[in-house]
Amino acid sequence: MSDLIILLSSTDLGHTPKIVLVIYLLILLGLGIFGYLKSKGTEEDYYLAGRGQGLLVTSLTIMATFFSGVALLGFPGLVYENGISSMFLALNLPVAGAAVYLLGNGIRKLGQARGYVTPGDMIAGYYGGTGIRFVVAVLGILYVLPYIIIQIKAGGMLAQQLFGENMFDFGAAALSLVTLIYVLVGGMRSVAWTDVLQGLLLLSGALLAGAAVVVSLGGIEPFFSKVAELDPKQLTMHDPTESKWNPWWILTFCLFGSLASIVQPAQWMRFYAAKSSKTLRQSAVIFAVVLPACFLFGVMLVGLVGRAVHPPIDPNLPLIAENLPKGLNKPDQIAVFMLSEQLPAMLGGLGVILISIIMVAIMAASMSTADSNLHALGGVITRDFYDRINPNATEKQRAWVGRFVIIITTAIALGIVSLGENTDFGKGLLQTIAEFFFLAMAFSCQLVPAAIDILYIRKGTRTGAIAGMCTGGAVVLATYLFSSDEGIQHIKRLIDLGCLAVIFNVIVFIIVSIQTPRVKPSHIESFERDLS
Repeated sequence: MSDLIILLSSTDLGHTPKIVLVIYLLILLGLGIFGYLKSKGTEEDYYLAGRGQGLLVTSLTIMATFFSGVALLGFPGLVYENGISSMFLALNLPVAGAAVYLLGNGIRKLGQARGYVTPGDMIAGYYGGTGIRFVVAVLGILYVLPYIIIQIKAGGMLAQQLFGENMFDFGAAALSLVTLIYVLVGGMRSVAWTDVLQGLLLLSGALLAGAAVVVSLGGIEPFFSKVAELDPKQLTMHDPTESKWNPWWILTFCLFGSLASIVQPAQWMRFYAAKSSKTLRQSAVIFAVVLPACFLFGVMLVGLVGRAVHPPIDPNLPLIAENLPKGLNKPDQIAVFMLSEQLPAMLGGLGVILISIIMVAIMAASMSTADSNLHALGGVITRDFYDRINPNATEKQRAWVGRFVIIITTAIALGIVSLGENTDFGKGLLQTIAEFFFLAMAFSCQLVPAAIDILYIRKGTRTGAIAGMCTGGAVVLATYLFSSDEGIQHIKRLIDLGCLAVIFNVIVFIIVSIQTPRVKPSHIESFERDLS
């Protein structure tokens, strides 16, 4: 995200981005008020919008939660740097759509029948016991917390660029406060409706980006001719010994990275919130068709054309600022660089407005990711921890505890971000959290075996599920602690970390389940009835 800030400093768009940002924040507050007016004050309504979300909201909130601003920044940069091999990451989108269809619908059915709110509700509800609920909650928290902190940091960086060098802390606090307000007052309704707005902006921005680069080259035929002039290395898959951007790593990431993003707490709760099985299945199809099309055309091709139109000075040298075309400091800047170059030239004043909307949307998408995870965290802490301490609490009490958790988490995250900006200790802490940000999906992925067992197999045991999830989480931590080891580095080039951890998870899950008492047959039958 810092790459966007560096690039914006060299792009003169006047006050337009500031105006667009203010309008956007006002819309967010309006959606928060809308959510409040529609709310009923119950726990189920606050966390799941009364389980009544329709097709438009369900499909777009799942898409927006799946992708944040990285869609229009990081992925074009990866294609610019690594070539066509990175474009195969788009395979994770139809896989994720299939996962929504196959896993999400079963999760929704059980949630509707049994009043579940969090992943821990369902997994502990099937296997029984408090210990497994805590394990599931911890894995979810390890996914959620790094996302919240990194997104708040991104909001501060936007404010710093738009309003001045000394505005980082104020901007991060102001954007966090706006997010906090609409999450607190409107709950899932407000979060989902902001996701609708953000999803539309991201999809439109992606299509606009693709159209802009094709038009800038003179049409489809010149477009393909220009791309054909690239170095052959940019148009082929990489060798596993040279780069992780090889078929083995990409395929395992597309499978397990997709599953991890689908079973993380915020998405899981969106499945519970869908109005019906038909709604969720149609949303899965829309996700699997619309998002890959926009992603390939509007994100991946931008990076490929960027490499053709603005190649590095020397392709044999690392892609650092000294080796990139004037105006670029890192490959991640290529999408905004090209849009800033093309849209104003093509559309004049309208182009300036459109690029301003896209830039603010990219940063607002980060805050939208933060709100989904804040909301989910409130539910996880309340249902999986507070309810164990005070099982007699009323629904309204639990809803207010969730709000309190959201307030405290936002304050702590904001404090960490501020320390990271202003102190050496904070910088080290923020760096550690950033590293866990990249491990988040590997932690979340450890819920997949238990979810599949509950929905389809129903042969596992509580002890087996706990042992499997703990083993998978330990593998993720071990690869982080010993990441400098050459053997670990070689393995991580061949296989996605989440896939590696899930393999150990499944092996232990099966072995321990064989040796321990199974779930009661009558309990299994009741779940089968709910699923059917």
